[in-house]
Amino acid sequence: MTLHIYNTMSREKEAFVPLEPGKVKMYVCGPTVYDYIHIGNARPVIFFDVVRRYLESTGYDVNYIVNFTDVDDKLIRKAEQLGTTVPEVADRFITAFNENIEGLGVRKATLNPRVTDHIPEIIAFIEALVAKDYAYASGGDVYFRTNKFEDYGKLSHQNMDELQLGIRIEVDERKENGQDFVLWKAAKPGEIYWDSPWGAGRPGWHIECSAMARKYLGNTLDIHGGGHDLQFPHHECEVAQSESLSGEPLARYWMHNGYIHINNEKMSKSLGNGITVNELLKRAKPAAIRYFMLSSHYRSPLNFNEDTIAQSESSVMRMANCLGNLKHRLSSAGNAADEDLQAMQKRMDEIKAQFNAKMDDDFNTPDAITALFELISEANQYLQKPVVTKQGLQSFIDALESIDAVLGLLPVHASQEAGLPDAEIEALIVERVEARKAKNWARADEIRDLLSEQGIVLEDTPQGLRWKRK
Repeated sequence: MTLHIYNTMSREKEAFVPLEPGKVKMYVCGPTVYDYIHIGNARPVIFFDVVRRYLESTGYDVNYIVNFTDVDDKLIRKAEQLGTTVPEVADRFITAFNENIEGLGVRKATLNPRVTDHIPEIIAFIEALVAKDYAYASGGDVYFRTNKFEDYGKLSHQNMDELQLGIRIEVDERKENGQDFVLWKAAKPGEIYWDSPWGAGRPGWHIECSAMARKYLGNTLDIHGGGHDLQFPHHECEVAQSESLSGEPLARYWMHNGYIHINNEKMSKSLGNGITVNELLKRAKPAAIRYFMLSSHYRSPLNFNEDTIAQSESSVMRMANCLGNLKHRLSSAGNAADEDLQAMQKRMDEIKAQFNAKMDDDFNTPDAITALFELISEANQYLQKPVVTKQGLQSFIDALESIDAVLGLLPVHASQEAGLPDAEIEALIVERVEARKAKNWARADEIRDLLSEQGIVLEDTPQGLRWKRK
């Protein structure tokens, strides 16, 4: 089956054909680094991580760019509040962002360009738009002429006469048209600035991504992504300025994920119901957070509450326990040939094909997870057999890990849920067994208590002592 992606531009699912065979150029708008990211920011971070993983699993070489907006009105205000500089605010929250995404099992992008490292490219981009009469200077600012770009509104499917002015499109009498948007902002006294042909100032929000995407990925991207809220004005403005300059489509496929609600209410500062990833990681396991984000289709809204995260915790625990049981039995299983191996392998291949088919259908992660649970059910049935073989167990382990290499659920649970790594837990258990043999009860009890504090449960089974995480 061929991968099909729902394209926001056409409002249809389209077969995915990259510009260059075997290579994918993907740009996803990153955070404005003035504060800790909230769970709304985390949704595209996790989802597009899965998109990238799946594309790579099917053989594509993915050049994945996620930018940092490190100069902006919000950073300027934050620097004033903290009595520090804009670069120091940016550095602080870029570090926090990287720690958060690592905690969520998200692989770092190919590159995370920062706006402040690309001022010359941004100025050159604006100069070219001015030269082509798509932009004009006014009072130290530079604006884009939206009425000169005939297709303005085509991404968000809004009529030019009916467009609602959105966030960061300021109504200003210096504009020729109320819908014109700023490319360069004149610096106010005391603000961070760079010199330009139009005076001291800094870039507008929209021009940043266009300039950086063009530098690292060329005039046309394969995939441009972000949250639903970025369709207008941000991505609409990117389309206008980029395509006016290059005369080529900015992106072949536009992807936008849905909103997250908190207890059935829209997350907003006015309601005070936002949850940062920092806070959530203290309340929920990273794997459960990833599972929650992937449990609904990416274009659908998600509702967060304590019940949904508890359900996610239970689901990832079931996954982890299955893999743990398989690996535990593997250590004592025999090497005899498994008569049922061929039939089991056929069933595993069918489930993996089902998983791929769901992912090929516009990255349908909830149905892909259903396929994963079918595999877990098959594995659990196999584990009930009185005699299992290394071949059979290893086949299930390989199949589970192959699917999870895309979803990224099990590695997070296995390596980050507890303070102790697996190897250290195994060593402590061996030491405890030896201590009990030597009748060193004090040391045995000390190790038991240590493991208990780390959330490790010891179980006696017919196959011997085993452990699992709570």
